[in-house]
Amino acid sequence: MGGKCPHRKVKKRRFSNKRARRSNFLLKGNDLVFDELKKLTEGEQMKPLPLNEDLPGMGQFYCAHCDRYFADEEVRGEHYRSKRHKKRVKEMNGPSPHRQLDAELAAGMGMPDNGPKLMTMSLSPSLSLPS
Repeated sequence: MGGKCPHRKVKKRRFSNKRARRSNFLLKGNDLVFDELKKLTEGEQMKPLPLNEDLPGMGQFYCAHCDRYFADEEVRGEHYRSKRHKKRVKEMNGPSPHRQLDAELAAGMGMPDNGPKLMTMSLSPSLSLPS
């Protein structure tokens, strides 16, 4: 009688499969997407996307703000109207996202930021300090 619960193995199998699939669709970090969008707005034209059988929709329907591929234009249009996309666009149009250098400075690993240099007053012979 007793023994292990039979559904435990199924849960582990589902988890490992999900973890394996997640690595196939890794998204770029906010800083990389921000840099790409900055290049596009500065004057570079977006090149036609190459055909790729591994991506949804052969890699032709791409959202640059979210770094996602879609199966067809209708699905991409629905994505453009979604709250998640609008939030991402607002985030990418704002100030530059945090970078690794910012994190290192906050942790005290980078060069210290002592603030702006103060003007030092040079002492001339006529202005001497009282002794």
